[in-house]
Amino acid sequence: MLHKTKGIVLGHVKYGESSLIIQVYTEKFGIQSYIENGVRKAKAKHKMAIFQPLTLLDLVVYKKANSSINRMSEIKVNPPYRTIPYEIIKSSIGIFLAEFLNHILRGEEEDNPVMFGFIHDSLTYFDQKGEDYINFHLQFLAQLTTYLGFKPSGAVEIMDEVSHYHPIKLRPDELVKLEELLSNDLTYHLKINGEQRQQLLKVLIHFYQIHSHSFTEIKSLRILHEVLS
Repeated sequence: MLHKTKGIVLGHVKYGESSLIIQVYTEKFGIQSYIENGVRKAKAKHKMAIFQPLTLLDLVVYKKANSSINRMSEIKVNPPYRTIPYEIIKSSIGIFLAEFLNHILRGEEEDNPVMFGFIHDSLTYFDQKGEDYINFHLQFLAQLTTYLGFKPSGAVEIMDEVSHYHPIKLRPDELVKLEELLSNDLTYHLKINGEQRQQLLKVLIHFYQIHSHSFTEIKSLRILHEVLS
């Protein structure tokens, strides 16, 4: 049966000589895997660029009961990004977020239109933002906790939880910035330096690891730190 849904590409793996299996977070079905045949051929109907991480798609898809891999009938990029793939800071943040979402959304196999809308609209906002976006990933992670059901009440709560599992302490100035981060939305102008940025991200990742059993090492984290340092 065919269904219309929006989707966000989280990643893909090669399958056979010319095909891909693509991980997509969909508005209607949560996390889904789709196979696209012949995409790595020169005359492919759909180019590889369509399946780059975080690409926003309008889809018509097949959905078979008890099938772990389905197919896409129609694919349209909507809206196309103007800046994320082309600016080094934005693309590095994007690669990190795609890997992060691939971890944290694993197992989300039911529709959650509110969370999908937040992620979709946040990525669109990030793409359109012309300046002051270097801390977007921190703000996004802080806000996403609301939709996943474990939003902390503030810096004290998050540090109490994290300190039980990880030997990490924040300086007073970093605690103030963590509270500031948790208390404001994506549009807030958060002023922090590189060291504070790394520490706050470390705390947020540890916090997510506590609340998600599917969370493992994020390979893109080292590159992100290098680009933002």
